[in-house]
Amino acid sequence: MMCCGQAKFFKPSSILQPMKAVVVNYRRGRHTQNPHQMILKAEGVDTKEAAEKLKGRQALWTSPAGKQLTGTVLGAHGNKGALRARFETGLPGQAIGTPAEIL
Repeated sequence: MMCCGQAKFFKPSSILQPMKAVVVNYRRGRHTQNPHQMILKAEGVDTKEAAEKLKGRQALWTSPAGKQLTGTVLGAHGNKGALRARFETGLPGQAIGTPAEIL
């Protein structure tokens, strides 16, 4: 990609490596909670801009029984780098506080 006569180089392997994350909570309001959307906190992501770069990537959570549930990162949640992820089947409440992975 050329911009203003300068080439921009990036390492795709460093961007697309799996990242560890923790399921923080359901996305919720004062009186409601959305069971299909979860808030994830990824390692090394501490700004809203860094969280927005992960938009569209797959989120993976493995249950204690070994069943894998996948979701999609929708975007940032707040200003401190938390992520919103939508899972086709909602995660159980036991998922809160457990590890997940951003692929």
